[in-house]
Amino acid sequence: MDIDIDLFMRMLSIDSTSSKERGFADFLEKEFGSGKCTVSRFEVGDGTVNLLLSWGHPGIVFCSHLDTVPPYIPPTVENDADGIIVRGRGSCDAKGQIFSMYSACRELEKRGYDGFGLLLLAGEETGSFGAKSFRDAHPGGRYVIVGEPTDGKMVSASKGTKSFRITIKGKSFHSGYPQYGESAVEKFVDFMNRLRATEFPEDPLLGKTTWNVGKLSSDNPQNILSPQVSFRLYFRTTFVSDTLVSSTIGSWAGGDIQVEALGGDTPMHYLTLEGFETTTVSFGNDAPQLSNFSEKILCGPGSILVAHTPDEYIRLSDIRTAADNYVRMFELLRERK
Repeated sequence: MDIDIDLFMRMLSIDSTSSKERGFADFLEKEFGSGKCTVSRFEVGDGTVNLLLSWGHPGIVFCSHLDTVPPYIPPTVENDADGIIVRGRGSCDAKGQIFSMYSACRELEKRGYDGFGLLLLAGEETGSFGAKSFRDAHPGGRYVIVGEPTDGKMVSASKGTKSFRITIKGKSFHSGYPQYGESAVEKFVDFMNRLRATEFPEDPLLGKTTWNVGKLSSDNPQNILSPQVSFRLYFRTTFVSDTLVSSTIGSWAGGDIQVEALGGDTPMHYLTLEGFETTTVSFGNDAPQLSNFSEKILCGPGSILVAHTPDEYIRLSDIRTAADNYVRMFELLRERK
């Protein structure tokens, strides 16, 4: 399949870090909206927009996201013994997916097919706001093929997520006389030790439950006991731990500890097709929010291990292979249908 690397480089030359993706959507509408497809725009409500390119009535929809994580990194091209490498923000996550899916759509059009679409969603990196908006604005369909970096393998299952806002209260006092106050930082350490000592059951398919702390804040001077610590607690959950995580962390609220559950996604099984390698993944994506589609596939070129890093890259050969695979998936699903 022919690959237009010049178009891909122009896509990567646009800064579409989260909240800036509208300009990228405008560019793609002009570039992609030709041939036999029609383009529909859906306002998300936060200044961003979703796009749906349709070839006939789209019963099979390819889907990926418009936004990338900051900071923006301009694209570069290099060669090694194995071919062309494209670097830059979004090359792997997820403009590489968009480009390979678009290439597949044009090949399907060339072969005379219809009944498919390309859905481009805003806000995946910040809470899947585009996906949530689209499921309320469109009836969807039977199949959605979501593009994320999976090394070209079809995902059989993915972990879920659970997020909490935690606030721990203390009592401010001069640090020379700590016996008269209560350090929220020390209580935070106790909380962390309790969390590290908590063992969630290991899932036979998805493995261990993991967690991370972000947005950690204790804005006290160094010579004053901390009156408050606040942070986000973010879990990657499995089929056996998803409900348990929510009940466990929720039960720790009380006294000086405030727990606010912020929601998340549940672990998911995905449709896989014969002839493709399969894997499981620990990252989130838009698929759980696309409840207006009855069957979901998760597959795309590139490695999650370089996504979101300063060295993000993708091989042009992987994009070409992915485009061929997307065409093959469509034909298999069409026969299955």
